[in-house]
Amino acid sequence: MMTEKMHPVIEQVLLNIEKVMIGKRKVAELSLVALLVEGHVLLEDVPGVGKTMMVRALAKSVGANFRRIQFTPDLLPSDVTGVSIYNPKELEFQFRPGPIMGNIILADEINRTSPKTQSALLEGMEESSVTIDGVTHILGKPFFVMATQNPIEYEGTYPLPEAQLDRFLLKMKMGYPAPEDEIEVLTRVQKQAPIEKIESVITLEALTSLQEQVKEVYVDDSIKRYIVELADRTRKHASVYLGVSPRGSIALMKAAQSYAFIYGRDYVLPDDIQYLASAVFVHRIILKSEAKFEGITAEQVVERIVATTPVPVQKVVK
Repeated sequence: MMTEKMHPVIEQVLLNIEKVMIGKRKVAELSLVALLVEGHVLLEDVPGVGKTMMVRALAKSVGANFRRIQFTPDLLPSDVTGVSIYNPKELEFQFRPGPIMGNIILADEINRTSPKTQSALLEGMEESSVTIDGVTHILGKPFFVMATQNPIEYEGTYPLPEAQLDRFLLKMKMGYPAPEDEIEVLTRVQKQAPIEKIESVITLEALTSLQEQVKEVYVDDSIKRYIVELADRTRKHASVYLGVSPRGSIALMKAAQSYAFIYGRDYVLPDDIQYLASAVFVHRIILKSEAKFEGITAEQVVERIVATTPVPVQKVVK
């Protein structure tokens, strides 16, 4: 897959991000996969591995309006969506938009706030709008949320309910950098933070155009059956209590369209599905308690299903 020629504009964006993020090509690539299909990303990892820097670099690379929301236990829904405040001079209430009214939103440590506040963000993710005092406010385009969360073993966290996890197109982990990459990080930040040198390489109008082009990527019926078969096998797996929903099947198809477009193709291959299945499916699966006790992970279940499911072999006909 990596020998394919990448879309030139996407390549420029990735090279721009790599001025800041070293050794995180896959994370940056998958972030763009989600952005191009108007999906959202959940990044789970320990603090300090560059999650915030990743989102900032992406926002600056596409010239987007960047907003950051630091989720804390005392954060209120109105702190996310905005609030109507009475103006005594005008004798009327005026709406003051919250940080969700941006293009690229970093929802930092989303699992440190209450479920009520989490739902305020997730409504915007699902509906592309927020309702405040009975008035619906349409969010701008593009609208992309990259939420970060600490591992659930950390104290003071509120695990996201399954229905809310399902709103994220992809779930990823950053991971620690390789020693050589970390040395390069130290060298780059010694005098000036690289993020300050980043400039946009694409306009929002051009990005919106790319999002429309992704929708035209062809998905053969055999590929659709392959996706559904993978999802169905998660529902029937002996270790799984709750498998992937039809929303997950749709997410995998859209992600595959985006990934094919990034690599300069106007059609989806089975390889695209196999590459993306884990990132799309793992957070949509609930394992049985006995499977967890045995140390089985959702990643292992998805990898096994992908490895044992027959791959479409007929030629894709457009």
